[in-house]
Amino acid sequence: MELQGLLHGLTHSYHGKDQPVDYYLQINEDKLPLNELLGSELTISFLGQKNCIACGRKTNKTFNNGYCYPCFTKLPENDLCIVKPHECHFDQGTCRDASFGETHCMIPHYVYLALSSDVKVGLTRKNNQFKRWVDQGAIRAIPIAEVPTRRMAGELEVHLSQFLPDKTNWRKMLKGDVKEVDLLALRDEVYAHFPEPFKPFQYREDEWVDITYPILESLDKINSMTLDKQESVSGKLIGVKAQYLIFDTGVFHTRKHAGYQVKITA
Repeated sequence: MELQGLLHGLTHSYHGKDQPVDYYLQINEDKLPLNELLGSELTISFLGQKNCIACGRKTNKTFNNGYCYPCFTKLPENDLCIVKPHECHFDQGTCRDASFGETHCMIPHYVYLALSSDVKVGLTRKNNQFKRWVDQGAIRAIPIAEVPTRRMAGELEVHLSQFLPDKTNWRKMLKGDVKEVDLLALRDEVYAHFPEPFKPFQYREDEWVDITYPILESLDKINSMTLDKQESVSGKLIGVKAQYLIFDTGVFHTRKHAGYQVKITA
Protein backbone atom coordinates (compact mmCIF):
# COMPACT_ATOMS: atom_id res chain seq x y z
CA MET A 1 0.00 0.00 0.00
CA GLU A 2 1.28 3.46 -0.90
CA LEU A 3 -0.18 6.91 -0.26
CA GLN A 4 1.30 10.29 -1.11
CA GLY A 5 0.42 13.92 -0.31
CA LEU A 6 0.20 16.61 2.38
CA LEU A 7 0.35 15.31 5.95
CA HIS A 8 -2.25 16.78 8.33
CA GLY A 9 -1.75 14.60 11.39
CA LEU A 10 -4.00 12.13 13.20
CA THR A 11 -7.77 12.11 13.46
CA HIS A 12 -9.61 9.70 15.72
CA SER A 13 -12.93 8.55 17.12
CA TYR A 14 -13.76 7.39 20.64
CA HIS A 15 -16.20 4.51 21.13
CA GLY A 16 -16.11 4.02 24.89
CA LYS A 17 -13.63 2.62 27.38
CA ASP A 18 -14.02 -1.00 26.24
CA GLN A 19 -12.76 -0.30 22.71
CA PRO A 20 -9.44 1.23 21.62
CA VAL A 21 -9.63 4.65 20.00
CA ASP A 22 -9.89 4.38 16.20
CA TYR A 23 -7.00 6.31 14.63
CA TYR A 24 -6.53 7.62 11.08
CA LEU A 25 -3.53 9.27 9.46
CA GLN A 26 -4.76 12.08 7.22
CA ILE A 27 -2.96 12.63 3.89
CA ASN A 28 -4.67 15.30 1.77
CA GLU A 29 -8.34 14.33 2.14
CA ASP A 30 -7.59 10.62 2.55
CA LYS A 31 -7.64 8.95 5.97
CA LEU A 32 -5.48 5.88 6.43
CA PRO A 33 -6.94 3.54 9.12
CA LEU A 34 -4.05 2.85 11.49
CA ASN A 35 -5.59 0.28 13.82
CA GLU A 36 -5.63 -2.13 10.88
CA LEU A 37 -1.89 -1.60 10.37
CA LEU A 38 -0.77 -2.47 13.89
CA GLY A 39 2.03 -5.01 13.68
CA SER A 40 2.86 -4.02 10.08
CA GLU A 41 5.96 -2.31 8.72
CA LEU A 42 5.29 1.37 7.97
CA THR A 43 7.54 3.95 6.31
CA ILE A 44 6.99 7.71 6.14
CA SER A 45 9.26 9.42 3.61
CA PHE A 46 9.70 13.19 3.27
CA LEU A 47 9.41 14.37 -0.34
CA GLY A 48 11.35 17.60 0.26
CA GLN A 49 8.51 20.12 0.19
CA LYS A 50 6.32 21.83 2.80
CA ASN A 51 3.01 23.59 2.20
CA CYS A 52 0.80 25.61 4.52
CA ILE A 53 -2.15 23.54 5.75
CA ALA A 54 -4.37 26.66 5.56
CA CYS A 55 -3.57 28.43 2.28
CA GLY A 56 -1.45 25.80 0.50
CA ARG A 57 1.48 28.19 -0.04
CA LYS A 58 4.88 26.52 -0.41
CA THR A 59 7.05 27.38 2.59
CA ASN A 60 10.56 26.64 3.77
CA LYS A 61 9.46 26.52 7.39
CA THR A 62 6.17 25.76 9.09
CA PHE A 63 4.84 27.42 12.24
CA ASN A 64 2.46 26.15 14.91
CA ASN A 65 2.12 22.69 13.35
CA GLY A 66 1.73 23.38 9.67
CA TYR A 67 1.18 27.08 8.89
CA CYS A 68 3.20 29.43 6.72
CA TYR A 69 4.39 32.61 8.43
CA PRO A 70 1.66 34.94 7.03
CA CYS A 71 -1.08 32.54 8.20
CA PHE A 72 0.68 32.14 11.53
CA THR A 73 0.59 35.90 12.09
CA LYS A 74 -2.90 36.57 10.72
CA LEU A 75 -5.24 33.64 11.40
CA PRO A 76 -7.21 33.74 14.67
CA GLU A 77 -6.45 30.10 15.48
CA ASN A 78 -2.77 31.08 15.76
CA ASP A 79 -3.24 34.06 18.07
CA LEU A 80 -1.40 33.94 21.39
CA CYS A 81 -4.69 33.84 23.31
CA ILE A 82 -5.35 30.36 21.94
CA VAL A 83 -2.53 28.97 24.09
CA LYS A 84 -3.08 31.60 26.81
CA PRO A 85 -6.88 31.88 26.97
CA HIS A 86 -6.77 34.09 30.07
CA GLU A 87 -5.26 36.77 27.79
CA CYS A 88 -8.29 36.79 25.48
CA HIS A 89 -8.76 40.29 24.03
CA PHE A 90 -12.12 39.80 22.31
CA ASP A 91 -13.80 42.41 24.53
CA GLN A 92 -11.18 44.96 23.44
CA GLY A 93 -12.26 44.63 19.82
CA THR A 94 -8.81 43.40 18.74
CA CYS A 95 -9.68 39.77 17.93
CA ARG A 96 -8.11 38.72 14.61
CA ASP A 97 -11.52 37.51 13.45
CA ALA A 98 -14.61 38.41 15.48
CA SER A 99 -16.70 35.63 13.91
CA PHE A 100 -14.06 33.08 14.93
CA GLY A 101 -14.12 34.48 18.44
CA GLU A 102 -17.90 34.20 18.61
CA THR A 103 -17.95 30.57 17.48
CA HIS A 104 -14.81 29.29 19.26
CA CYS A 105 -14.27 31.44 22.34
CA MET A 106 -17.52 33.07 23.40
CA ILE A 107 -19.13 29.68 24.00
CA PRO A 108 -19.26 27.25 26.95
CA HIS A 109 -15.97 25.63 27.93
CA TYR A 110 -15.01 22.84 30.29
CA VAL A 111 -12.15 22.96 32.76
CA TYR A 112 -11.12 19.37 33.43
CA LEU A 113 -8.75 17.00 35.19
CA ALA A 114 -6.93 14.51 32.95
CA LEU A 115 -4.54 11.69 33.74
CA SER A 116 -1.91 11.18 31.04
CA SER A 117 1.46 11.19 32.82
CA ASP A 118 0.36 12.81 36.06
CA VAL A 119 -2.97 14.51 36.71
CA LYS A 120 -3.14 17.86 34.95
CA VAL A 121 -5.70 20.63 34.70
CA GLY A 122 -6.80 21.77 31.26
CA LEU A 123 -9.61 23.35 29.28
CA THR A 124 -11.52 22.71 26.09
CA ARG A 125 -14.68 23.75 24.29
CA LYS A 126 -17.79 21.94 25.47
CA ASN A 127 -18.47 18.94 23.19
CA ASN A 128 -14.79 18.89 22.14
CA GLN A 129 -13.58 17.15 25.29
CA PHE A 130 -13.07 13.64 23.88
CA LYS A 131 -10.95 14.93 20.99
CA ARG A 132 -8.90 17.03 23.40
CA TRP A 133 -8.35 14.21 25.87
CA VAL A 134 -7.29 11.74 23.19
CA ASP A 135 -4.93 14.30 21.60
CA GLN A 136 -3.23 14.60 25.00
CA GLY A 137 -2.99 10.85 25.51
CA ALA A 138 -5.17 10.93 28.63
CA ILE A 139 -6.26 7.53 29.94
CA ARG A 140 -8.80 9.07 32.32
CA ALA A 141 -10.50 12.48 32.49
CA ILE A 142 -13.41 14.34 34.05
CA PRO A 143 -14.85 17.87 33.68
CA ILE A 144 -14.83 19.87 36.90
CA ALA A 145 -16.33 23.18 35.71
CA GLU A 146 -18.45 24.52 32.86
CA VAL A 147 -18.00 28.25 32.24
CA PRO A 148 -19.57 30.58 29.62
CA THR A 149 -16.39 31.65 27.79
CA ARG A 150 -12.88 30.52 26.92
CA ARG A 151 -11.37 33.42 28.84
CA MET A 152 -13.11 32.37 32.05
CA ALA A 153 -11.88 28.81 31.53
CA GLY A 154 -8.35 30.16 31.08
CA GLU A 155 -8.56 32.24 34.24
CA LEU A 156 -9.70 29.23 36.27
CA GLU A 157 -7.04 26.99 34.71
CA VAL A 158 -4.28 29.48 35.56
CA HIS A 159 -5.52 29.70 39.14
CA LEU A 160 -5.69 25.91 39.57
CA SER A 161 -2.26 25.40 37.99
CA GLN A 162 -0.84 26.72 41.27
CA PHE A 163 -1.94 23.42 42.78
CA LEU A 164 -1.83 21.03 39.80
CA PRO A 165 0.39 20.68 36.71
CA ASP A 166 -0.98 22.05 33.43
CA LYS A 167 1.53 20.20 31.23
CA THR A 168 1.94 16.56 30.19
CA ASN A 169 5.24 14.67 30.41
CA TRP A 170 5.03 13.16 26.93
CA ARG A 171 7.71 10.54 27.54
CA LYS A 172 5.95 9.16 30.63
CA MET A 173 2.64 9.34 28.77
CA LEU A 174 3.97 7.23 25.88
CA LYS A 175 5.61 4.68 28.19
CA GLY A 176 2.36 4.31 30.12
CA ASP A 177 4.12 5.37 33.29
CA VAL A 178 0.97 6.63 35.02
CA LYS A 179 -0.04 6.59 38.69
CA GLU A 180 -3.44 5.29 39.80
CA VAL A 181 -5.58 8.28 40.83
CA ASP A 182 -9.17 8.58 42.06
CA LEU A 183 -10.33 11.58 40.01
CA LEU A 184 -13.59 11.96 41.91
CA ALA A 185 -11.76 12.30 45.22
CA LEU A 186 -9.19 14.63 43.69
CA ARG A 187 -11.95 16.74 42.14
CA ASP A 188 -13.45 17.31 45.57
CA GLU A 189 -10.04 18.43 46.86
CA VAL A 190 -9.63 20.78 43.89
CA TYR A 191 -13.04 22.35 44.52
CA ALA A 192 -11.65 23.73 47.77
CA HIS A 193 -9.26 25.85 45.66
CA PHE A 194 -11.98 27.36 43.45
CA PRO A 195 -12.18 31.17 43.73
CA GLU A 196 -15.56 32.28 45.00
CA PRO A 197 -16.81 33.68 41.62
CA PHE A 198 -16.20 30.26 39.98
CA LYS A 199 -17.94 28.07 42.56
CA PRO A 200 -21.37 28.34 40.85
CA PHE A 201 -19.77 26.80 37.74
CA GLN A 202 -18.61 23.57 39.42
CA TYR A 203 -19.57 20.60 37.27
CA ARG A 204 -20.29 17.22 38.89
CA GLU A 205 -20.23 14.02 36.87
CA ASP A 206 -20.97 10.70 38.58
CA GLU A 207 -17.91 9.03 37.07
CA TRP A 208 -14.85 9.77 35.03
CA VAL A 209 -14.14 8.80 31.39
CA ASP A 210 -11.64 6.01 30.68
CA ILE A 211 -9.80 5.91 27.35
CA THR A 212 -8.03 2.90 25.81
CA TYR A 213 -5.44 3.22 23.04
CA PRO A 214 -4.46 0.79 20.26
CA ILE A 215 -1.08 -0.34 21.60
CA LEU A 216 0.47 -3.79 21.10
CA GLU A 217 3.50 -3.21 23.31
CA SER A 218 5.30 -0.41 25.12
CA LEU A 219 8.80 0.97 24.59
CA ASP A 220 11.31 0.92 27.42
CA LYS A 221 13.17 3.86 25.88
CA ILE A 222 11.53 6.71 23.98
CA ASN A 223 13.48 7.72 20.87
CA SER A 224 11.91 10.66 19.03
CA MET A 225 12.17 10.51 15.23
CA THR A 226 11.76 13.54 12.95
CA LEU A 227 11.82 14.17 9.20
CA ASP A 228 13.90 17.29 9.85
CA LYS A 229 16.87 15.05 10.65
CA GLN A 230 16.24 12.01 8.46
CA GLU A 231 14.65 11.46 5.06
CA SER A 232 12.29 8.80 6.33
CA VAL A 233 11.10 7.08 9.51
CA SER A 234 10.16 3.44 9.52
CA GLY A 235 9.60 0.39 11.67
CA LYS A 236 6.89 -1.93 12.90
CA LEU A 237 3.87 0.07 14.04
CA ILE A 238 3.19 -1.13 17.60
CA GLY A 239 0.84 1.59 18.83
CA VAL A 240 -0.83 4.97 18.46
CA LYS A 241 -1.40 7.41 21.30
CA ALA A 242 -2.12 11.15 21.47
CA GLN A 243 -0.62 12.47 18.19
CA TYR A 244 2.21 9.91 18.15
CA LEU A 245 2.86 6.87 16.01
CA ILE A 246 4.75 4.35 18.15
CA PHE A 247 7.20 2.21 16.18
CA ASP A 248 9.48 -0.51 17.53
CA THR A 249 12.27 1.88 16.46
CA GLY A 250 10.98 5.07 18.13
CA VAL A 251 8.08 7.54 18.12
CA PHE A 252 6.90 10.00 15.48
CA HIS A 253 4.84 13.11 16.32
CA THR A 254 2.50 13.52 13.37
CA ARG A 255 1.08 16.97 14.14
CA LYS A 256 4.55 18.52 14.31
CA HIS A 257 4.99 17.35 10.71
CA ALA A 258 1.70 18.77 9.42
CA GLY A 259 2.36 20.51 6.10
CA TYR A 260 5.10 18.08 5.02
CA GLN A 261 4.69 16.40 1.66
CA VAL A 262 5.19 12.69 2.38
CA LYS A 263 4.88 9.22 0.95
CA ILE A 264 3.45 6.51 3.17
CA THR A 265 4.37 2.90 2.46
CA ALA A 266 2.91 -0.03 4.37
